[in-house]
Amino acid sequence: MDEQPSIRRRIARSASSGVKTGLSTAIFLVKIMIPVSLAVALLDWSGLLYHMARFLAPAMRLIGLPGEAALALVSGFLLTNYSAIAVVTVLGLPVREASIVAIVCLTAHNLIVETAVMRKAGSSALKMVLVRLGMGLAAGWAFNLLLPGSPAPASFAPPPQAVAVWSTLPPALAAWGLGTARLVLKIFVLVVAILVSQRLLEEFHTAEYLARLAAPFMRGFGLPASASLLWLVINLVGYAYGAAVIMEQIEGGKMKRQEADLFNHHAAVSHSLLEDTILYAALGIPVFWLTVPRLAMAILVVWAERFRRTAFRRSFRVGTV
Repeated sequence: MDEQPSIRRRIARSASSGVKTGLSTAIFLVKIMIPVSLAVALLDWSGLLYHMARFLAPAMRLIGLPGEAALALVSGFLLTNYSAIAVVTVLGLPVREASIVAIVCLTAHNLIVETAVMRKAGSSALKMVLVRLGMGLAAGWAFNLLLPGSPAPASFAPPPQAVAVWSTLPPALAAWGLGTARLVLKIFVLVVAILVSQRLLEEFHTAEYLARLAAPFMRGFGLPASASLLWLVINLVGYAYGAAVIMEQIEGGKMKRQEADLFNHHAAVSHSLLEDTILYAALGIPVFWLTVPRLAMAILVVWAERFRRTAFRRSFRVGTV
C-alpha cells in the first residue's frame, strides 16, 4: 500500500521533468525551424528559389532530387533534421524525394554541433565530417537507384511578373503560417513525449537493464560491450543530447578514447533512431528506409575502421586519422 503512492510520485516527478525539458527543447528547435521555413517560403514567393534551383539542378539530379531540394540538404547539414523537415514541408516534395532527403540528412545533420562533440571525445573533426557527408550522399545516390518510381521534375514555376509579386504575398504567408503551425504542434507533441519517456526510463533504471540486453549486439556492430549504454542513449535522445553521457563515460574511465573514437564512427552515421525516425515517418516515409540502411552503413564504417587500424597500426592515432 505504501509502495504505490511512491511509484505514482516518481512517475509524476519524471513526467513533470520531462514536460519541462521537452517544452524548453521544443521551443529551442522551433526558434531554429521557423526562420528557416519562412526564409524558404519567401525565396519561393520572390522567385529566387527558382534561380537557385536551376543552378543546383545538375548536382541534385545525381541523387534524384530537384534543384530546390538542395536547400533542405544544406539546412540539415548546418542545423538539424527539424530544419530539413521544415524545408521539405514547404517544398511539398513527394515521398520518393522526401525519402532521399531523409537518408542524406539523417546521416549528415547538425554537423557543426555534433562534430564538436565528437572532436571533444577524441575523434578527428575533418574525418567525421567527410565520413558523414560521404556516406549520406552515397546513400542518397543508392536510394535514387533502388526506390520505385522516377525522379520528380522541379516543382517550382518561373518567378511571377513584377506587378503580381506583392499581391501574392499575403496568400503565400497565410499558406506558410498554416503549414508551419501544424508542424510546430507536431514537434511539441513528439519532443515532449520523447523527453517524458526518457525521464521515466532513467527514474526506474530501465536504461541500464536495456543496456545489458543490448550488449551482445555491440559485437556484431564492431563495438565494445561497454558501448551498449551509450548506444541506447544516442538512439533515444540523439547525439547532441547524449553528449554529457559520452563525456562522462570517457572521463570516468568507463571507455577508452580509442573505443570512443570507434563508437563515433558508428554514431556519426547512425543515431537518434527513435526521435528522427518518428519525425520523418510522420511525412509518410517507410520506417524500414529510415532505419535499416543507416544501421547497415554504420556497421560497414566501423568494421572498415577496425580493419584499417589492424592493417595500418603504426599510422593510427586517435583524433588525427
